[in-house]
Amino acid sequence: MDLNRATILGRLTRDPELRSLPTGKSVAVLGIATNRQWTDQNGQKQKQVEYHHVVLWSKLAEIAGQYLKKGARVYIEGRLQTREWAAQDGAKKNRTEIVGENLIMLDSARGGESSSGGAVATGQAPSAAPSEPTDEEIKVEDIPF
Repeated sequence: MDLNRATILGRLTRDPELRSLPTGKSVAVLGIATNRQWTDQNGQKQKQVEYHHVVLWSKLAEIAGQYLKKGARVYIEGRLQTREWAAQDGAKKNRTEIVGENLIMLDSARGGESSSGGAVATGQAPSAAPSEPTDEEIKVEDIPF
């Protein structure tokens, strides 16, 4: 059995970029930074920042576009995917990104302060074959902020 799973908890480096495809499906791109701190052998504190490219689809993308802002803390679960394309100059480019399937917003809507709970949203990544649209709707009353 194989497993392709990615889980990160970090802060948005910019506001989500929400777009609509010609098919009407929504897609959002997020930049998320995760920090790591440790003490080295000499007793000096060290810091390292990793930047992640996250893609959300459909309802999950719309939620992110509506509620998330730069600096917001989020928890993302998804899978890793590498895309390849040719740049305008003909050079081959590739990027490994996280295709988000679950999202938990960890900040409250008031001033970006941390809260003990978070709003949870789940989505389905697009499949190769078109699927029936889901009627599952997230109500504003269900979001805890």
